[in-house]
Amino acid sequence: MSDPTLLAVSIHGLLTTYGYGAVFLLVLFESLGVPLPGETILIAAGTYAGSTHRLSVWLIFAVATAGAILGDNLGFWIGDKGGYRLLRRYGRKLHIDAAKIKVGRLVFDRHGGKVVFFGRFVSILRTYAAFLAGTNKLPWRRFLPWNALGGVIWAAIYSFASYAAGNAISKASHTVDLALGIVAVVVIVAVVLVVRRQTGRLTAAAEAAYPGPLPDH
Repeated sequence: MSDPTLLAVSIHGLLTTYGYGAVFLLVLFESLGVPLPGETILIAAGTYAGSTHRLSVWLIFAVATAGAILGDNLGFWIGDKGGYRLLRRYGRKLHIDAAKIKVGRLVFDRHGGKVVFFGRFVSILRTYAAFLAGTNKLPWRRFLPWNALGGVIWAAIYSFASYAAGNAISKASHTVDLALGIVAVVVIVAVVLVVRRQTGRLTAAAEAAYPGPLPDH
């Protein structure tokens, strides 16, 4: 586990050296699927702006939004072009057969927008939701508005809340993060429970929706 003090020093160094560029790139790559502290640097940037006024909170919000949406769309594209093929080729090694792939696609067909939107507020899902949406063939025209809405609201909450909190952000961020996390987790867990309780029905529904063998790409 990384030392929180060293992480804080590194984040501060990135902000003072690269400013908005550091926020944009870390948020972008986290959204793309790379496990980087995108949310952490966004909170740190808002705090830094609120306490020093050396950065504009509006520009922090803008670059975070752009990084979130662009990164998610790149992750979606990678999932759509490569993730599905990898799943078809190697899924059996992970006990993911054609029936489970069809169920996953059905869930995204029915609830993909909710997964994409609320996934923005949950650490692990924020990193992989877009990739999973692409892998499960969620249509891009459905993905984009939910993705954009989630990115805008997420960036706004963390940018402006951290800016307003200033030096007290360490306490405020935990409260905001906890509240958003609880809402998001409740929704996602509810979907997962529905899937588990209705596996047989979903499998039959998925087979009816996507009859026959799955394409390889």
